[in-house]
Amino acid sequence: MAVLIQIQNAHKNYGDQVLLDGADASIVEGAKVGFVGRNGAGKSTLLRIILGEEELDAGRVVTHPRLRIGYLRQHDPFLPEESALDFLERDSGQAEWKCGEVAGRFELKGDYLLGPVSNLSGGWQTRVKLAALLLHDPNLLLLDEPTNFLDLRTQILLGNFLRSFKGGVLVVSHDRAFLKETCDQTLDLTRGKLTLYPGKIAQFLEYQAERVEHDLRVNQAITTKQKQLQRFIAKNRAGANTASQARSKQKQLDRLQTTEIAGLERTACIRAPRVSPRQGTVLRTNGLTIGYPDHQVAKDISIEIEHGQRAAIVGDNGQGKTTLLRSLVGSLDRLGGELKWGHASEVGTYAQHVYTTLPESKTVLEYLEYQAMPGTTNQDILALAGALLFRDSHVRKKISVLSGGERARLCMAGLLLGDYNILVLDEPGNHLDVETVEALAQALLEYKGTVLFTSHDRHFMSRVATNIIEVRDGCARNYMGNYEAYLYSMNQEIEQGERVAPQKGAEGKDPVSAQPVKAVQKLNRKQQREIKKVEQKIASLETEKKRLNKQLLETTDASEALKLHARFTEVTDELGRFEERWLQLTEG
Repeated sequence: MAVLIQIQNAHKNYGDQVLLDGADASIVEGAKVGFVGRNGAGKSTLLRIILGEEELDAGRVVTHPRLRIGYLRQHDPFLPEESALDFLERDSGQAEWKCGEVAGRFELKGDYLLGPVSNLSGGWQTRVKLAALLLHDPNLLLLDEPTNFLDLRTQILLGNFLRSFKGGVLVVSHDRAFLKETCDQTLDLTRGKLTLYPGKIAQFLEYQAERVEHDLRVNQAITTKQKQLQRFIAKNRAGANTASQARSKQKQLDRLQTTEIAGLERTACIRAPRVSPRQGTVLRTNGLTIGYPDHQVAKDISIEIEHGQRAAIVGDNGQGKTTLLRSLVGSLDRLGGELKWGHASEVGTYAQHVYTTLPESKTVLEYLEYQAMPGTTNQDILALAGALLFRDSHVRKKISVLSGGERARLCMAGLLLGDYNILVLDEPGNHLDVETVEALAQALLEYKGTVLFTSHDRHFMSRVATNIIEVRDGCARNYMGNYEAYLYSMNQEIEQGERVAPQKGAEGKDPVSAQPVKAVQKLNRKQQREIKKVEQKIASLETEKKRLNKQLLETTDASEALKLHARFTEVTDELGRFEERWLQLTEG
Protein backbone atom coordinates (compact mmCIF):
# COMPACT_ATOMS: atom_id res chain seq x y z
CA MET A 1 0.00 0.00 0.00
CA ALA A 2 1.13 3.53 -0.75
CA VAL A 3 2.33 5.68 2.16
CA LEU A 4 0.09 8.77 2.09
CA ILE A 5 1.79 10.68 4.92
CA GLN A 6 5.26 10.21 6.41
CA ILE A 7 6.30 12.21 9.47
CA GLN A 8 10.08 12.32 9.79
CA ASN A 9 12.04 13.49 12.87
CA ALA A 10 9.37 16.08 13.68
CA HIS A 11 10.04 18.73 16.33
CA LYS A 12 7.55 21.28 17.63
CA ASN A 13 7.70 23.44 20.77
CA TYR A 14 5.40 26.04 22.27
CA GLY A 15 7.63 27.97 24.67
CA ASP A 16 8.83 25.45 27.24
CA GLN A 17 6.25 22.87 26.19
CA VAL A 18 7.60 20.12 23.94
CA LEU A 19 4.87 18.69 21.68
CA LEU A 20 6.95 16.77 19.14
CA ASP A 21 10.46 15.55 19.93
CA GLY A 22 11.90 13.64 17.00
CA ALA A 23 8.54 12.04 16.19
CA ASP A 24 8.20 9.56 13.31
CA ALA A 25 5.09 7.89 11.87
CA SER A 26 3.56 6.77 8.57
CA ILE A 27 -0.09 6.64 7.48
CA VAL A 28 -0.74 4.21 4.64
CA GLU A 29 -3.52 4.16 2.09
CA GLY A 30 -6.84 2.83 3.41
CA ALA A 31 -5.78 2.72 7.09
CA LYS A 32 -8.33 3.73 9.71
CA VAL A 33 -6.30 5.14 12.59
CA GLY A 34 -7.46 6.35 16.00
CA PHE A 35 -5.20 9.15 17.27
CA VAL A 36 -4.88 9.27 21.08
CA GLY A 37 -2.80 11.02 23.73
CA ARG A 38 -3.20 13.10 26.86
CA ASN A 39 -4.89 16.48 26.73
CA GLY A 40 -2.36 19.05 25.57
CA ALA A 41 -0.05 16.41 24.07
CA GLY A 42 -0.25 18.08 20.65
CA LYS A 43 -2.73 15.96 18.64
CA SER A 44 -4.67 18.89 17.17
CA THR A 45 -1.40 20.72 16.49
CA LEU A 46 -0.14 17.77 14.45
CA LEU A 47 -3.36 17.73 12.43
CA ARG A 48 -2.86 21.42 11.63
CA ILE A 49 0.74 20.70 10.59
CA ILE A 50 -0.47 17.95 8.23
CA LEU A 51 -3.01 20.38 6.78
CA GLY A 52 -0.28 22.97 6.25
CA GLU A 53 -1.80 25.46 8.70
CA GLU A 54 1.26 25.30 11.00
CA GLU A 55 4.94 24.51 10.46
CA LEU A 56 7.37 22.22 12.24
CA ASP A 57 10.36 23.68 14.07
CA ALA A 58 12.44 20.89 12.52
CA GLY A 59 11.86 17.71 10.54
CA ARG A 60 9.33 17.33 7.77
CA VAL A 61 6.00 15.85 6.68
CA VAL A 62 6.22 14.07 3.32
CA THR A 63 2.94 13.54 1.45
CA HIS A 64 2.15 11.28 -1.48
CA PRO A 65 1.40 13.04 -4.80
CA ARG A 66 -2.02 11.36 -4.87
CA LEU A 67 -2.97 12.44 -1.32
CA ARG A 68 -6.38 14.14 -1.17
CA ILE A 69 -7.26 15.20 2.38
CA GLY A 70 -10.80 15.73 3.59
CA TYR A 71 -10.97 17.65 6.86
CA LEU A 72 -14.13 17.66 8.99
CA ARG A 73 -14.31 21.28 10.09
CA GLN A 74 -15.41 22.14 13.61
CA HIS A 75 -16.47 25.67 12.69
CA ASP A 76 -19.54 26.43 10.58
CA PRO A 77 -18.48 27.12 6.96
CA PHE A 78 -21.97 28.14 5.84
CA LEU A 79 -23.16 31.49 4.51
CA PRO A 80 -26.31 33.20 5.91
CA GLU A 81 -29.54 31.77 4.45
CA GLU A 82 -27.53 29.35 2.31
CA SER A 83 -29.20 25.97 1.70
CA ALA A 84 -27.33 22.72 2.13
CA LEU A 85 -27.43 22.20 -1.64
CA ASP A 86 -26.09 25.73 -2.27
CA PHE A 87 -23.24 25.07 0.16
CA LEU A 88 -22.36 21.74 -1.42
CA GLU A 89 -22.27 23.29 -4.90
CA ARG A 90 -20.19 26.26 -3.71
CA ASP A 91 -17.78 24.19 -1.63
CA SER A 92 -17.17 21.41 -4.17
CA GLY A 93 -17.76 23.08 -7.55
CA GLN A 94 -19.73 19.98 -8.54
CA ALA A 95 -22.98 19.93 -10.52
CA GLU A 96 -26.32 20.13 -8.72
CA TRP A 97 -27.29 16.54 -9.58
CA LYS A 98 -24.00 15.22 -8.19
CA CYS A 99 -24.38 17.19 -4.95
CA GLY A 100 -27.94 15.93 -4.55
CA GLU A 101 -26.86 12.36 -5.17
CA VAL A 102 -24.13 12.44 -2.49
CA ALA A 103 -26.39 14.32 -0.06
CA GLY A 104 -28.96 11.53 -0.39
CA ARG A 105 -26.45 9.10 1.13
CA PHE A 106 -26.82 11.08 4.39
CA GLU A 107 -30.64 11.33 4.15
CA LEU A 108 -30.36 15.00 3.17
CA LYS A 109 -33.52 15.50 1.14
CA GLY A 110 -36.44 17.91 0.86
CA ASP A 111 -36.27 20.79 3.34
CA TYR A 112 -33.06 19.36 4.82
CA LEU A 113 -31.37 19.86 1.45
CA LEU A 114 -33.20 22.90 0.10
CA GLY A 115 -33.96 24.88 3.28
CA PRO A 116 -31.48 27.16 5.10
CA VAL A 117 -28.63 25.04 6.43
CA SER A 118 -28.46 27.34 9.47
CA ASN A 119 -31.86 25.95 10.51
CA LEU A 120 -30.46 22.43 10.82
CA SER A 121 -29.21 21.07 14.11
CA GLY A 122 -25.57 20.36 14.82
CA GLY A 123 -26.00 16.68 13.97
CA TRP A 124 -27.58 17.41 10.58
CA GLN A 125 -24.99 20.08 9.82
CA THR A 126 -22.35 17.40 10.45
CA ARG A 127 -24.01 15.32 7.75
CA VAL A 128 -23.81 18.27 5.34
CA LYS A 129 -20.08 18.62 6.10
CA LEU A 130 -19.56 14.89 5.52
CA ALA A 131 -21.35 15.11 2.17
CA ALA A 132 -19.03 18.00 1.28
CA LEU A 133 -16.02 15.85 2.12
CA LEU A 134 -17.12 13.08 -0.23
CA LEU A 135 -17.69 15.51 -3.09
CA HIS A 136 -13.97 16.37 -2.95
CA ASP A 137 -13.21 12.65 -3.42
CA PRO A 138 -10.67 12.42 -0.56
CA ASN A 139 -8.57 9.33 0.10
CA LEU A 140 -7.80 10.37 3.69
CA LEU A 141 -10.19 11.94 6.21
CA LEU A 142 -8.91 13.96 9.18
CA LEU A 143 -11.43 14.28 12.04
CA ASP A 144 -10.81 16.15 15.30
CA GLU A 145 -13.21 15.06 18.10
CA PRO A 146 -16.07 14.42 15.62
CA THR A 147 -18.49 13.05 18.25
CA ASN A 148 -18.41 16.12 20.49
CA PHE A 149 -22.01 17.04 21.45
CA LEU A 150 -23.50 14.51 19.01
CA ASP A 151 -26.28 12.37 20.45
CA LEU A 152 -26.23 8.58 20.20
CA ARG A 153 -28.29 8.46 17.01
CA THR A 154 -25.96 10.78 15.07
CA GLN A 155 -22.85 9.06 16.48
CA ILE A 156 -24.12 5.74 15.13
CA LEU A 157 -24.75 7.27 11.70
CA LEU A 158 -21.27 8.80 11.66
CA GLY A 159 -19.75 5.44 12.65
CA ASN A 160 -21.66 3.69 9.86
CA PHE A 161 -20.34 6.24 7.36
CA LEU A 162 -16.69 5.85 8.43
CA ARG A 163 -16.83 2.05 8.33
CA SER A 164 -18.18 2.14 4.77
CA PHE A 165 -15.73 4.82 3.61
CA LYS A 166 -13.22 3.28 1.18
CA GLY A 167 -10.34 5.63 1.98
CA GLY A 168 -8.22 6.14 5.09
CA VAL A 169 -9.21 7.89 8.32
CA LEU A 170 -7.18 9.65 11.03
CA VAL A 171 -9.52 10.52 13.89
CA VAL A 172 -8.75 12.26 17.20
CA SER A 173 -11.29 11.19 19.82
CA HIS A 174 -11.59 10.50 23.55
CA ASP A 175 -14.58 8.20 22.92
CA ARG A 176 -13.19 4.67 23.15
CA ALA A 177 -16.40 3.05 21.86
CA PHE A 178 -16.32 5.23 18.76
CA LEU A 179 -12.63 4.47 18.14
CA LYS A 180 -13.24 0.76 18.67
CA GLU A 181 -15.98 0.57 16.04
CA THR A 182 -14.30 2.78 13.41
CA CYS A 183 -10.51 2.32 13.69
CA ASP A 184 -8.30 -0.76 13.35
CA GLN A 185 -4.99 0.97 14.19
CA THR A 186 -3.97 3.29 17.03
CA LEU A 187 -1.54 6.21 16.86
CA ASP A 188 -0.32 7.43 20.24
CA LEU A 189 1.42 10.74 21.01
CA THR A 190 3.24 10.67 24.33
CA ARG A 191 6.15 12.85 25.46
CA GLY A 192 6.74 14.07 21.93
CA LYS A 193 6.99 10.58 20.42
CA LEU A 194 4.56 8.91 18.01
CA THR A 195 3.83 5.19 18.27
CA LEU A 196 1.68 3.43 15.65
CA TYR A 197 0.14 0.25 17.05
CA PRO A 198 -1.38 -2.25 14.56
CA GLY A 199 -4.50 -2.89 16.59
CA LYS A 200 -7.62 -1.35 18.12
CA ILE A 201 -7.64 1.03 21.08
CA ALA A 202 -8.45 -1.65 23.70
CA GLN A 203 -5.57 -3.89 22.61
CA PHE A 204 -3.23 -0.90 22.48
CA LEU A 205 -4.06 0.15 26.05
CA GLU A 206 -3.53 -3.44 27.25
CA TYR A 207 -0.18 -3.59 25.43
CA GLN A 208 0.81 -0.23 26.88
CA ALA A 209 -0.07 -1.29 30.43
CA GLU A 210 1.96 -4.51 30.03
CA ARG A 211 4.89 -2.52 28.64
CA VAL A 212 4.82 -0.10 31.57
CA GLU A 213 4.74 -3.02 34.04
CA HIS A 214 7.68 -4.67 32.27
CA ASP A 215 9.73 -1.46 32.25
CA LEU A 216 9.00 -0.88 35.93
CA ARG A 217 10.33 -4.35 36.80
CA VAL A 218 13.45 -3.81 34.68
CA ASN A 219 14.04 -0.40 36.26
CA GLN A 220 13.67 -1.87 39.73
CA ALA A 221 16.28 -4.53 38.94
CA ILE A 222 18.64 -1.92 37.49
CA THR A 223 18.20 0.33 40.53
CA THR A 224 19.00 -2.58 42.85
CA LYS A 225 22.13 -3.39 40.84
CA GLN A 226 23.19 0.30 40.86
CA LYS A 227 22.97 0.39 44.65
CA GLN A 228 25.08 -2.78 44.95
CA LEU A 229 27.77 -1.34 42.68
CA GLN A 230 27.75 2.00 44.52
CA ARG A 231 28.27 0.24 47.85
CA PHE A 232 31.16 -1.82 46.42
CA ILE A 233 32.81 1.26 44.88
CA ALA A 234 32.49 3.28 48.09
CA LYS A 235 34.00 0.45 50.10
CA ASN A 236 36.88 -0.42 47.79
CA ARG A 237 37.96 2.69 45.88
CA ALA A 238 40.54 3.70 48.49
CA GLY A 239 42.17 0.28 48.90
CA ALA A 240 45.45 -0.35 47.11
CA ASN A 241 44.48 -3.88 46.20
CA THR A 242 40.85 -3.15 45.28
CA ALA A 243 41.04 0.27 43.56
CA SER A 244 41.26 -1.28 40.08
CA GLN A 245 38.18 -3.40 40.82
CA ALA A 246 36.35 -0.27 41.99
CA ARG A 247 37.22 1.51 38.74
CA SER A 248 35.93 -1.47 36.76
CA LYS A 249 32.70 -1.44 38.75
CA GLN A 250 32.37 2.31 38.13
CA LYS A 251 32.49 1.72 34.38
CA GLN A 252 29.85 -0.95 34.79
CA LEU A 253 27.73 1.44 36.87
CA ASP A 254 28.03 4.18 34.23
CA ARG A 255 26.62 1.82 31.61
CA LEU A 256 23.52 1.01 33.66
CA GLN A 257 20.62 3.29 32.75
CA THR A 258 16.97 3.04 33.72
CA THR A 259 14.33 3.25 31.00
CA GLU A 260 12.14 6.34 30.67
CA ILE A 261 8.62 4.95 30.95
CA ALA A 262 6.57 6.73 28.31
CA GLY A 263 3.14 5.57 29.48
CA LEU A 264 3.65 6.00 33.21
CA GLU A 265 1.85 9.35 33.36
CA ARG A 266 -1.28 7.57 32.17
CA THR A 267 -1.94 6.16 35.62
CA ALA A 268 -4.57 8.65 36.73
CA CYS A 269 -5.34 8.42 40.44
CA ILE A 270 -9.04 9.18 40.87
CA ARG A 271 -11.23 8.13 43.74
CA ALA A 272 -14.86 8.88 44.45
CA PRO A 273 -16.09 10.03 47.90
CA ARG A 274 -15.73 7.34 50.55
CA VAL A 275 -19.22 6.69 51.90
CA SER A 276 -21.01 3.81 53.58
CA PRO A 277 -23.33 1.68 51.42
CA ARG A 278 -27.06 2.07 52.07
CA GLN A 279 -30.24 0.24 51.04
CA GLY A 280 -33.73 1.28 49.99
CA THR A 281 -35.11 3.96 47.68
CA VAL A 282 -32.97 7.09 47.37
CA LEU A 283 -35.23 9.00 44.92
CA ARG A 284 -38.89 8.69 44.00
CA THR A 285 -40.98 10.85 41.66
CA ASN A 286 -44.71 10.58 41.06
CA GLY A 287 -46.44 12.40 38.20
CA LEU A 288 -43.52 14.84 37.95
CA THR A 289 -43.81 17.63 35.38
CA ILE A 290 -40.63 19.49 34.36
CA GLY A 291 -39.91 22.52 32.23
CA TYR A 292 -40.17 26.28 32.49
CA PRO A 293 -42.87 28.64 33.82
CA ASP A 294 -44.47 29.15 30.40
CA HIS A 295 -44.11 25.64 28.97
CA GLN A 296 -43.40 22.05 29.94
CA VAL A 297 -40.72 19.73 28.60
CA ALA A 298 -41.94 16.40 30.03
CA LYS A 299 -44.77 15.21 32.26
CA ASP A 300 -46.12 12.19 34.15
CA ILE A 301 -42.61 11.16 35.22
CA SER A 302 -42.77 8.39 37.80
CA ILE A 303 -39.39 6.81 38.47
CA GLU A 304 -37.58 5.18 41.38
CA ILE A 305 -33.84 4.98 41.98
CA GLU A 306 -32.35 2.69 44.62
CA HIS A 307 -29.32 3.36 46.79
CA GLY A 308 -26.14 2.21 45.05
CA GLN A 309 -27.51 2.38 41.53
CA ARG A 310 -25.73 4.28 38.77
CA ALA A 311 -28.59 5.57 36.64
CA ALA A 312 -27.79 6.91 33.17
CA ILE A 313 -30.26 9.42 31.74
CA VAL A 314 -30.41 8.88 27.98
CA GLY A 315 -32.31 10.17 24.96
CA ASP A 316 -31.88 12.20 21.80
CA ASN A 317 -30.48 15.71 22.17
CA GLY A 318 -33.17 18.23 22.97
CA GLN A 319 -35.53 15.78 24.68
CA GLY A 320 -34.83 17.17 28.17
CA LYS A 321 -32.06 15.12 29.84
CA THR A 322 -30.39 18.16 31.39
CA THR A 323 -33.78 19.68 32.28
CA LEU A 324 -34.60 16.50 34.20
CA LEU A 325 -31.27 16.55 36.04
CA ARG A 326 -31.71 20.21 36.97
CA SER A 327 -35.23 19.52 38.24
CA LEU A 328 -34.08 16.56 40.34
CA VAL A 329 -31.40 18.59 42.15
CA GLY A 330 -33.62 21.66 42.54
CA SER A 331 -31.70 24.11 40.36
CA LEU A 332 -34.87 24.28 38.24
CA ASP A 333 -38.28 24.37 39.93
CA ARG A 334 -40.59 21.54 38.97
CA LEU A 335 -43.93 22.45 37.41
CA GLY A 336 -45.94 19.78 39.19
CA GLY A 337 -45.99 16.35 40.75
CA GLU A 338 -43.99 14.88 43.61
CA LEU A 339 -40.25 14.45 44.08
CA LYS A 340 -38.66 13.06 47.23
CA TRP A 341 -35.05 12.27 48.14
CA GLY A 342 -34.30 9.68 50.81
CA HIS A 343 -33.30 10.50 54.37
CA ALA A 344 -29.78 11.92 54.90
CA SER A 345 -29.14 12.40 51.19
CA GLU A 346 -26.04 14.47 50.51
CA VAL A 347 -26.15 15.43 46.82
CA GLY A 348 -23.08 16.68 44.96
CA THR A 349 -23.65 18.16 41.50
CA TYR A 350 -21.37 18.57 38.50
CA ALA A 351 -22.92 20.54 35.64
CA GLN A 352 -21.63 22.72 32.86
CA HIS A 353 -20.82 26.25 34.02
CA VAL A 354 -21.10 25.56 37.77
CA TYR A 355 -17.51 26.78 37.83
CA THR A 356 -18.61 30.42 37.49
CA THR A 357 -19.19 30.45 41.28
CA LEU A 358 -15.66 29.38 42.25
CA PRO A 359 -13.82 31.63 44.74
CA GLU A 360 -11.50 33.74 42.59
CA SER A 361 -8.94 34.53 45.30
CA LYS A 362 -8.13 30.93 46.25
CA THR A 363 -5.46 28.81 44.61
CA VAL A 364 -6.24 25.41 43.14
CA LEU A 365 -4.74 23.66 46.17
CA GLU A 366 -6.53 25.90 48.70
CA TYR A 367 -9.88 25.22 47.04
CA LEU A 368 -9.33 21.46 47.01
CA GLU A 369 -8.18 21.45 50.65
CA TYR A 370 -11.38 23.32 51.57
CA GLN A 371 -13.60 20.90 49.60
CA ALA A 372 -11.93 17.71 50.85
CA MET A 373 -13.60 15.71 53.60
CA PRO A 374 -11.84 15.70 56.99
CA GLY A 375 -8.93 13.29 57.16
CA THR A 376 -8.02 13.52 53.48
CA THR A 377 -4.24 13.53 53.17
CA ASN A 378 -2.32 16.12 51.21
CA GLN A 379 -0.96 13.26 49.10
CA ASP A 380 -4.51 12.20 48.11
CA ILE A 381 -5.41 15.79 47.21
CA LEU A 382 -2.31 16.25 45.04
CA ALA A 383 -2.83 12.86 43.39
CA LEU A 384 -6.39 13.73 42.35
CA ALA A 385 -5.32 17.21 41.26
CA GLY A 386 -2.60 15.65 39.09
CA ALA A 387 -5.04 13.18 37.57
CA LEU A 388 -7.16 16.13 36.46
CA LEU A 389 -4.09 17.87 34.98
CA PHE A 390 -3.20 20.19 37.87
CA ARG A 391 0.43 19.25 38.41
CA ASP A 392 3.49 20.87 39.95
CA SER A 393 3.19 24.67 39.85
CA HIS A 394 -0.37 24.50 38.48
CA VAL A 395 -1.75 23.73 41.97
CA ARG A 396 -0.53 27.16 43.10
CA LYS A 397 -2.40 28.98 40.35
CA LYS A 398 -5.12 31.39 41.40
CA ILE A 399 -8.61 30.37 40.27
CA SER A 400 -8.96 33.85 38.76
CA VAL A 401 -6.45 32.98 36.01
CA LEU A 402 -7.87 29.54 35.13
CA SER A 403 -9.61 28.96 31.80
CA GLY A 404 -13.17 27.66 31.67
CA GLY A 405 -11.97 24.12 30.92
CA GLU A 406 -9.55 24.22 33.87
CA ARG A 407 -12.31 25.47 36.17
CA ALA A 408 -14.59 22.65 35.05
CA ARG A 409 -11.92 20.08 35.94
CA LEU A 410 -11.34 21.80 39.28
CA CYS A 411 -15.06 21.52 40.11
CA MET A 412 -14.91 17.81 39.31
CA ALA A 413 -11.87 17.38 41.60
CA GLY A 414 -13.58 19.24 44.45
CA LEU A 415 -16.69 17.11 44.08
CA LEU A 416 -14.72 13.84 44.19
CA LEU A 417 -12.87 14.93 47.35
CA GLY A 418 -16.12 15.62 49.22
CA ASP A 419 -18.35 13.34 51.32
CA TYR A 420 -21.43 13.22 49.06
CA ASN A 421 -23.39 9.95 49.02
CA ILE A 422 -25.17 10.95 45.79
CA LEU A 423 -23.40 12.30 42.69
CA VAL A 424 -25.36 14.00 39.90
CA LEU A 425 -23.07 14.42 36.87
CA ASP A 426 -23.95 16.19 33.62
CA GLU A 427 -21.41 15.18 30.94
CA PRO A 428 -18.59 14.38 33.44
CA GLY A 429 -16.19 13.31 30.68
CA ASN A 430 -16.01 16.75 29.07
CA HIS A 431 -12.46 18.20 29.15
CA LEU A 432 -10.98 14.79 30.04
CA ASP A 433 -8.83 12.51 27.86
CA VAL A 434 -9.26 8.77 27.26
CA GLU A 435 -7.18 7.60 30.23
CA THR A 436 -8.72 10.03 32.72
CA VAL A 437 -12.27 9.15 31.62
CA GLU A 438 -11.40 5.49 32.18
CA ALA A 439 -10.00 6.30 35.64
CA LEU A 440 -13.18 8.23 36.48
CA ALA A 441 -15.30 5.27 35.33
CA GLN A 442 -13.30 2.93 37.56
CA ALA A 443 -13.68 5.29 40.52
CA LEU A 444 -17.47 5.40 40.06
CA LEU A 445 -17.58 1.59 39.87
CA GLU A 446 -15.90 1.44 43.30
CA TYR A 447 -18.13 4.20 44.72
CA LYS A 448 -20.61 2.95 47.36
CA GLY A 449 -23.07 5.80 46.83
CA THR A 450 -25.61 6.58 44.09
CA VAL A 451 -24.86 8.16 40.71
CA LEU A 452 -27.19 9.92 38.25
CA PHE A 453 -25.46 11.02 35.08
CA THR A 454 -25.63 11.91 31.40
CA SER A 455 -22.86 11.33 28.87
CA HIS A 456 -22.25 11.18 25.13
CA ASP A 457 -19.40 8.68 25.66
CA ARG A 458 -20.76 5.20 24.92
CA HIS A 459 -17.82 3.35 26.48
CA PHE A 460 -18.24 5.36 29.69
CA MET A 461 -22.01 4.71 29.71
CA SER A 462 -21.54 0.99 29.14
CA ARG A 463 -18.90 0.76 31.89
CA VAL A 464 -20.74 2.74 34.55
CA ALA A 465 -24.52 2.47 34.12
CA THR A 466 -26.47 -0.14 36.10
CA ASN A 467 -29.85 1.06 34.87
CA ILE A 468 -31.28 3.42 32.26
CA ILE A 469 -33.80 6.27 32.40
CA GLU A 470 -34.95 7.29 28.91
CA VAL A 471 -36.27 10.79 28.19
CA ARG A 472 -38.38 10.66 25.05
CA ASP A 473 -41.48 12.21 23.49
CA GLY A 474 -42.32 14.41 26.47
CA CYS A 475 -41.90 11.78 29.17
CA ALA A 476 -39.21 9.95 31.15
CA ARG A 477 -39.34 6.32 32.23
CA ASN A 478 -37.20 3.52 33.61
CA TYR A 479 -35.94 1.61 30.57
CA MET A 480 -36.33 -2.12 31.08
CA GLY A 481 -32.85 -3.19 30.08
CA ASN A 482 -29.19 -2.26 30.39
CA TYR A 483 -27.26 0.19 28.22
CA GLU A 484 -26.27 -2.49 25.72
CA ALA A 485 -29.95 -3.33 25.21
CA TYR A 486 -30.76 0.36 24.73
CA LEU A 487 -27.91 0.70 22.23
CA TYR A 488 -29.19 -2.33 20.33
CA SER A 489 -32.73 -0.92 20.14
CA MET A 490 -31.37 2.41 18.87
CA ASN A 491 -29.44 0.61 16.12
CA GLN A 492 -32.60 -1.26 15.18
CA GLU A 493 -34.55 2.00 14.93
CA ILE A 494 -31.93 3.52 12.67
CA GLU A 495 -31.81 0.45 10.44
CA GLN A 496 -35.58 0.22 10.16
CA GLY A 497 -36.08 3.98 9.71
CA GLU A 498 -38.78 4.06 12.36
CA ARG A 499 -38.36 7.76 13.16
CA VAL A 500 -38.71 10.81 10.98
CA ALA A 501 -35.41 12.73 10.77
CA PRO A 502 -35.45 15.50 13.44
CA GLN A 503 -35.57 19.23 12.95
CA LYS A 504 -33.66 21.66 15.09
CA GLY A 505 -34.76 22.06 18.68
CA ALA A 506 -33.95 23.59 22.02
CA GLU A 507 -30.40 23.99 23.28
CA GLY A 508 -29.19 23.56 19.70
CA LYS A 509 -30.24 19.95 19.68
CA ASP A 510 -32.62 17.56 17.94
CA PRO A 511 -36.18 17.14 19.22
CA VAL A 512 -37.76 14.05 17.69
CA SER A 513 -41.23 14.21 16.21
CA ALA A 514 -42.95 10.87 15.84
CA GLN A 515 -45.38 12.28 13.25
CA PRO A 516 -45.38 11.04 9.67
CA VAL A 517 -44.14 13.56 7.12
CA LYS A 518 -47.55 13.69 5.40
CA ALA A 519 -49.21 14.78 8.62
CA VAL A 520 -46.83 17.74 8.92
CA GLN A 521 -47.50 18.69 5.31
CA LYS A 522 -51.22 19.06 6.08
CA LEU A 523 -50.61 21.93 8.49
CA ASN A 524 -52.26 25.13 7.34
CA ARG A 525 -50.17 27.90 5.89
CA LYS A 526 -50.36 30.06 9.00
CA GLN A 527 -48.92 27.26 11.11
CA GLN A 528 -46.25 26.59 8.50
CA ARG A 529 -45.18 30.25 8.53
CA GLU A 530 -45.00 30.25 12.32
CA ILE A 531 -43.05 26.99 12.33
CA LYS A 532 -40.51 28.54 9.96
CA LYS A 533 -40.19 31.63 12.17
CA VAL A 534 -39.75 29.45 15.28
CA GLU A 535 -37.09 27.35 13.54
CA GLN A 536 -35.22 30.48 12.44
CA LYS A 537 -35.32 31.83 16.01
CA ILE A 538 -34.03 28.50 17.32
CA ALA A 539 -31.19 28.62 14.80
CA SER A 540 -30.24 32.12 15.91
CA LEU A 541 -30.33 31.18 19.60
CA GLU A 542 -28.28 28.05 19.01
CA THR A 543 -25.59 30.08 17.26
CA GLU A 544 -25.50 32.50 20.19
CA LYS A 545 -25.34 29.64 22.70
CA LYS A 546 -22.38 28.07 20.90
CA ARG A 547 -20.59 31.41 20.92
CA LEU A 548 -21.30 31.96 24.63
CA ASN A 549 -20.16 28.44 25.52
CA LYS A 550 -16.87 28.95 23.66
CA GLN A 551 -16.27 32.28 25.41
CA LEU A 552 -17.07 30.74 28.81
CA LEU A 553 -14.50 28.02 28.30
CA GLU A 554 -11.81 30.50 27.27
CA THR A 555 -12.32 33.51 29.56
CA THR A 556 -10.24 33.98 32.71
CA ASP A 557 -12.03 37.16 33.80
CA ALA A 558 -14.43 36.48 36.70
CA SER A 559 -16.85 39.35 36.08
CA GLU A 560 -16.97 38.57 32.39
CA ALA A 561 -17.65 34.88 33.17
CA LEU A 562 -20.61 35.81 35.38
CA LYS A 563 -22.09 38.00 32.63
CA LEU A 564 -21.59 35.28 30.04
CA HIS A 565 -23.11 32.67 32.32
CA ALA A 566 -26.17 34.83 32.97
CA ARG A 567 -26.73 35.32 29.25
CA PHE A 568 -26.03 31.62 28.60
CA THR A 569 -28.81 30.70 31.05
CA GLU A 570 -31.22 33.17 29.43
CA VAL A 571 -30.53 31.74 25.98
CA THR A 572 -30.93 28.15 27.23
CA ASP A 573 -34.30 28.96 28.81
CA GLU A 574 -35.48 30.80 25.69
CA LEU A 575 -34.47 27.85 23.53
CA GLY A 576 -36.55 25.61 25.76
CA ARG A 577 -39.61 27.82 25.25
CA PHE A 578 -39.21 27.79 21.49
CA GLU A 579 -38.74 24.01 21.50
CA GLU A 580 -42.04 23.59 23.29
CA ARG A 581 -43.78 25.93 20.83
CA TRP A 582 -42.27 23.95 17.94
CA LEU A 583 -43.64 20.72 19.38
CA GLN A 584 -47.09 22.28 19.86
CA LEU A 585 -47.20 23.52 16.27
CA THR A 586 -46.05 20.25 14.72
CA GLU A 587 -48.50 18.27 16.82
CA GLY A 588 -51.22 20.22 15.02
